[in-house]
Amino acid sequence: MKKRLLGKSGLEVSELGLGCMGLSFGYGPATEKPAAIRLIRTAFERGVTFFDTAEAYGPFTNEDLLGEALAPFRHEVVIATKFGFRDAIPGNGQDSRPERIREVAEAALKRLRTDRIDLFYQHRVDTAVPIEDVAGAVKDLIQQGKVKHFGMSEAGAGSIRRAHAVQPVTALQSEYSMWWREPEAEILPLLEELGIGFVPFSPLGKGFLTGAIDADTSFDKNDFRNIVPRFSQQNRTDNQQIVRVMSRLAAMKAATPAQIALAWLLAQKPWIVPIPGTTKVHRLEENVGAAVVELSVDDLREIESALGAVTVQGDRYPPQLQARVGR
Repeated sequence: MKKRLLGKSGLEVSELGLGCMGLSFGYGPATEKPAAIRLIRTAFERGVTFFDTAEAYGPFTNEDLLGEALAPFRHEVVIATKFGFRDAIPGNGQDSRPERIREVAEAALKRLRTDRIDLFYQHRVDTAVPIEDVAGAVKDLIQQGKVKHFGMSEAGAGSIRRAHAVQPVTALQSEYSMWWREPEAEILPLLEELGIGFVPFSPLGKGFLTGAIDADTSFDKNDFRNIVPRFSQQNRTDNQQIVRVMSRLAAMKAATPAQIALAWLLAQKPWIVPIPGTTKVHRLEENVGAAVVELSVDDLREIESALGAVTVQGDRYPPQLQARVGR
């Protein structure tokens, strides 16, 4: 797999990463540990060198899992993890006090079985703590050698700019895909201006863009999508239009809808690195295959035209979660 640089930071990663959250959190029961380790190591064998986790995924269990899985080749991969929730529980609200950031870093280093965190994200902006103090705390950790790069997640333009002035931001991680294109308006131009890389999570629309989800799909009782308006039964019916568009394009390119969705993201900017997640090896293989799907200028123009004719139904977050983003 080819490599990409995240902005002007010098941090080089595989052009597709692996989002590991779903192995432990968010989409129903956790994957059995041996299977999860096998999937992570298979990703590395297929050329993936960028792995994303967080203390909140579990909580804590995902970092433990990743630390064990990547231990044999730790120095050949880039590990990103996150701080920012009180007691590592998203429902408890934000906590990005400098002392808490330091605590999270020390604990994450142990769980990840490593001597440094390659990319340390603020999971969500904490309006109770000046972003300059957050950036300063991470800057201290970088100077101590415990962290290599500073990242932010779902942050607004103002916070990104202010944080970057204290400690250069290497990457922003936010949702971006064919059915959530809000970052194009303000965030992508800002990142290009500042030389910050972009790491889209949910690049496959939380599974919807694979074509495997329809109105009859049932989710586990603990699946996050049960509370997402975009995944109501009616909206899943209405949103099949975008899957039909992608399926038609995929057939023309001898690819799958998921591969088209990922290839489209890769074609947007050379400093964009999507991190699709999966719990299944065959889906991992499919996602990795997107790296060799080439979309021409004409293909991209056709996709743009087709997407422009589709109105995606439903908000991407319920109100209480939407209030945490774009700060």
